Amino acid sequence: MLLVTAALTTTSLLLVQRSIRSNVRQSIAENLRNSVSVFQEFRHEREAMLTSDVSLLADIPLTRAIMTSTDPVTIQDASQDVWQHVRSSSDLFVLVDRSGKVVALHTKTPGFTREAAEKFFQQSLDEDQGDASHWWFGEHHLYQTFVQPIFRGSRTEGTLLGFLVIGYEINDRLASRVSKVAASQVAFSYGTEVVATTLSPAQMQGGVVQDLIASSIQNDPRDIEVGKEHFLATSLVLSGSRATPVRLSVLGSYDQATRFIDQLNRYLLLLGFAAIVIGSGLVFFLSHTFTRPLGNLVGGVRALESGDFHHPLDSRGGDEVAELTRAFDRMRVSLLKSQRDLLESEQLATIGRMASSISHDLRHSLAAIVANSEFLCDSHLTPAQREELYQEVRTGVNLMTDLIDSLLEFARTRESLSPAYGNVTETIQRAVQAVRLNPRHHARLVEVTSNGPVAGWFDSRKLERALYNLVLNACEAAPSANGRVVVTASELDGAITISVADNGPGIADSIRDRLFHPFVSHGKENGTGLGLAVVQKIVQDHGGEISVERTTRGTTVFSILLPGHLHETFRTSDESGAEITSLVPAQRGKDDQNSISHPGP
Repeated sequence: MLLVTAALTTTSLLLVQRSIRSNVRQSIAENLRNSVSVFQEFRHEREAMLTSDVSLLADIPLTRAIMTSTDPVTIQDASQDVWQHVRSSSDLFVLVDRSGKVVALHTKTPGFTREAAEKFFQQSLDEDQGDASHWWFGEHHLYQTFVQPIFRGSRTEGTLLGFLVIGYEINDRLASRVSKVAASQVAFSYGTEVVATTLSPAQMQGGVVQDLIASSIQNDPRDIEVGKEHFLATSLVLSGSRATPVRLSVLGSYDQATRFIDQLNRYLLLLGFAAIVIGSGLVFFLSHTFTRPLGNLVGGVRALESGDFHHPLDSRGGDEVAELTRAFDRMRVSLLKSQRDLLESEQLATIGRMASSISHDLRHSLAAIVANSEFLCDSHLTPAQREELYQEVRTGVNLMTDLIDSLLEFARTRESLSPAYGNVTETIQRAVQAVRLNPRHHARLVEVTSNGPVAGWFDSRKLERALYNLVLNACEAAPSANGRVVVTASELDGAITISVADNGPGIADSIRDRLFHPFVSHGKENGTGLGLAVVQKIVQDHGGEISVERTTRGTTVFSILLPGHLHETFRTSDESGAEITSLVPAQRGKDDQNSISHPGP
């Protein structure tokens, strides 16, 4: 019994130790790879943001006005206002004249000189390979910079005034932030010189870190020993193929992660000795008690690998396993925060693209309004000419109003709906009549059919707006001769189905997959690309779905599926007497060939 129990205890100790070390090493290696990947995404987002900032700053009138001066002192003082605009997001601001001389320099931390700026600016021009960023290093200051020319007038025909350079510094503050996200030690280097690190001065002695920096890049993390501490390390080249590489080295402490194993060994030996006395049953019980937290931790690591950041972890206790579990949980929270920050950066980029598109559309309409308003001042115009100009101004105002209404629709939440029980066919008729008011669509035949009364709970005003957009798009797509649009409403099993079909050329394959994305337009002279996006938003707010059917060329069918009833809170809001108004005034009493028909007896 003594020999069997001792053999089992020793075997269990070795197996557990080997399994733990293997899992911990794999966890550290995976964490290093994830940390490098997260930093790359963060760097790309920051590069995109600073590239946009330097492009915008180079084109503002204040920057151009400053660069028209020939006095460096004046430029240095005047550029202080521009520097304040980007100070929160950058650490370096440089203005260079056409000859390559630095005429203004602002930094958050002192030490970087004008001579170094001129040297690296010329080097950036010489080695420009189409990269968006460059690396400047001087007086132990390392910056990732972004260069943008400043022109008087347009970029193609204007006069070059100089260059604008902004950048952010690779310093200990950034290294500390990366270290917290990665839960590891980090070091930034320029060539063979370490410019920022979270390692202590004692750990930097011995040249091991310098050997890591000077060695070739390896895909898998490798083992190194820094100051009597065992690390797994990996490196990432940030500077591309430039002669002097800029590297990020991430070092995960293997000793800290496995420190609890020594204490665990002592516990297992004590358990083995106790097992000799009290039997194998107690050995099994105690072994299970100590290995269960490790299994929980491994389960958390695997869940994180699959993208689950909320896998439950048991971090109760004060031993090394519990400490490691809490450290892993903190690392998991940090990684989740980093992902959210990246999503916020993407949202900011989307806002920028949206602002660019909106400004273009508004300027186009405003230009038309201003031009036609000036023509109206001409006293020699005939009444017909004045009416034509007035209609052009009104069209421009309507386009701007429609664009603003579409944008406001995106800002409204689902709670902004004011549903009431009503007839869907009446809403469809109002939308169709609003489209008929446009003289351009009088030649199109618009038919509206239903299989009887189609009623349900919905926001009449918003649904009318969505249907108006669909019918208007269908009329614009249908040919001017023999153009035909069919709107069908039906009710089945408590659900409302509305389809809008036209005999136009169909949807282009280039935009079919992103048809409902904002600012996606094809073949429209004044299209904003918001119509279908607004339709999808309104339908989804109602809890419904919209789809476009794949049909033969010459036919396009949009289908809307709405639930027959909405949430009970919507009924309450309707009982309070809230008034629901139509988007477009209904035109009553007009009897023509496009009237609603009800098939059946």
